[in-house]
Amino acid sequence: MLRRHGERVHKIALDAGFTCPNRDGTKGRGGCSFCNNASFSPDADTRLNLAAQIAKAGLAISRRTRAKKYIAYFQAYTNTYAKVEALEALYREALKEPGMIGISVGTRPDCVSTDVLDLLENFRDHGLEVWLELGLQSAFDKTLVRVNRGHTFAEYRETAQAVRQRGIPLCTHLIVGLPGETEAHYHATLDQVLETGVDGLKLHPLHIVKHTLLAHQWRKGEYQPLGRAEYIGIAADLIERTPENIIYHRVTATASRDILLAPDWCAEKWNLLNGIEIELRLRDTRQGSRAMTPFVIEGLRNVA
Repeated sequence: MLRRHGERVHKIALDAGFTCPNRDGTKGRGGCSFCNNASFSPDADTRLNLAAQIAKAGLAISRRTRAKKYIAYFQAYTNTYAKVEALEALYREALKEPGMIGISVGTRPDCVSTDVLDLLENFRDHGLEVWLELGLQSAFDKTLVRVNRGHTFAEYRETAQAVRQRGIPLCTHLIVGLPGETEAHYHATLDQVLETGVDGLKLHPLHIVKHTLLAHQWRKGEYQPLGRAEYIGIAADLIERTPENIIYHRVTATASRDILLAPDWCAEKWNLLNGIEIELRLRDTRQGSRAMTPFVIEGLRNVA
């Protein structure tokens, strides 16, 4: 972004009032077992309209970094889960704000129609920065069922291929520490995503926040989150095995202390980011250093 635009560009996280098909009864109720959206978009203020959200965030960003260019990040819940006419109106509402140079749209693999891809492709063809972000979390269908995702890895693969055929940059979200998964699952998921094709990745540890099914499972002793050192080691392993041309948009995620139950270290973003950097330095390694190294565990070859 700095190279293309000559100055800093910041994302502004927005809540446009969407829901999800696994929350409204279309595919299920309650949403993902780990999801309290306030933990993923803590800066979005649902009491404000899009223009007011952008103005508030832009003021805070300008005070910190003096940046004046932004990408509207439609983050909360499923941001393609509406008729394309309504989506276009919302996206254009954000894009008309001062300093806005593009959009990034977070959604699910089962909610991306041809009409949505047409719309995003049109924005890109008019010179806007455009990213589509797909929440996958795991390539294992058993895990996706366990956490109530409501879609399959096959649906992800089909959508990801359609997105990349259009030349729309694709960022895929992955979670480390999902119930029932081990390090072998994380590597197998990464391999499947890379094989399908992707332009960017978001990686974060599973944290437990209030008002979720996962919180109930944790209180009953049915789930134990990863330790800080364990996550740092896994993140470094995955980064090493990711080709250099893939952009890591995020390598951790945090939640505010007022909703975070566990683990405590997920409230400290820079502490964790610095820990990952230190781990890579200690290994004398970097992203892509083991990109061609296969990671095959018997019993995990049949991902779906």
